[in-house]
Amino acid sequence: MSSSERPRVPRRVVTGVRDGRSVFVSDGPTPNAHVYDSIPGMMTSVLYATAASATYPAHDEETAPRYGRLVPAPGETTLLIVTFPPDSVFGSPDFDPEEAGLEQYDFAPDFAERFELDNPGKHQTDSIDYDIVLDGEIWLELDEETKHLRAGDVVVQCGTRHAWRNPGDRPATMCFVLVGVAPRSAPATDHPTKEDRK
Repeated sequence: MSSSERPRVPRRVVTGVRDGRSVFVSDGPTPNAHVYDSIPGMMTSVLYATAASATYPAHDEETAPRYGRLVPAPGETTLLIVTFPPDSVFGSPDFDPEEAGLEQYDFAPDFAERFELDNPGKHQTDSIDYDIVLDGEIWLELDEETKHLRAGDVVVQCGTRHAWRNPGDRPATMCFVLVGVAPRSAPATDHPTKEDRK
């Protein structure tokens, strides 16, 4: 991008829960974005904010040790970068779902236990997640809706039941910032099966 080009305002997708179902609440350009007139090519976008009381680490210990927790407790955060292979990998004769499940449990048991056995890939965490597509394309599937996302798109996920799908032919890389929140006070209703939706 040359310094005279106006930067692209990031696309922001926000999810939420209505009537016990995960839904897309908004989808469009970031409302709080400022493209500087006095500094050609510069832009600041505030995509979302949460209240919390964080402190600086008091020591030099590793804050993200191997086999540590992946899902943050209320007020905590986790920063992840995840590369999703094309969905065709999971349909390959060489793919062993049992072995993949065991490996996931070994790496991040607190996260792996949130995946639904009868709906592969579907999961939910008590967190507000800032999800940024760094490279490639990916599809975010909620209870009854799906959105196609490209590099530069940002999703603010508010504790919704979801799955990431990559029906393309190349990997997609994403950055996730999970901000732990207290569970919703009202329990979610049972999620419909594919047969219920017919």
